Amino acid sequence: QVQLVESGGGLVQAGGSLRLACAASGSSFSINTMGWYRQAPGTRRELVATISSGGTTNYADSVKGRFTISRDNAKNTVYLQMNSLKPGDTAVYYCNAYVVLGVVQQYWGQGTQVTVSS
Repeated sequence: QVQLVESGGGLVQAGGSLRLACAASGSSFSINTMGWYRQAPGTRRELVATISSGGTTNYADSVKGRFTISRDNAKNTVYLQMNSLKPGDTAVYYCNAYVVLGVVQQYWGQGTQVTVSS
C-alpha cells in the first residue's frame, strides 16, 4: 500500500503565497504522474496541475502563471508553489498520484485546506 501525506495548507491574505507538499510512502513502488486537485464547497473537484515522471507539466488556465508544480523523484514528493493567491483559490487541495504496484493504481491524499482572505 501507498500513502500520500499533504502539508503546507493554511490561511493567507490575497496576493500572498503558500507552498504545498505531498510525500508518498510505502514500499516497492514507482510513481508515474503526480498532481494537485482542489474542491471548493458546493463544487466538483477540479484539476489544478499535474507533472509526469519526466517533468512534463500541465496547468489549469485559472492558475497558469501563478502556480508552479514540481517534484523530487528521489523523495517521492510533489510540490505546489502558489503565488498571487486569490480568494477564488480557497478550497481543499488534494494530492493525486498514479502508482505502479504491479498495475497502475490511483491514490489520493487526505486533503489540505487553503483559505485566501480578501
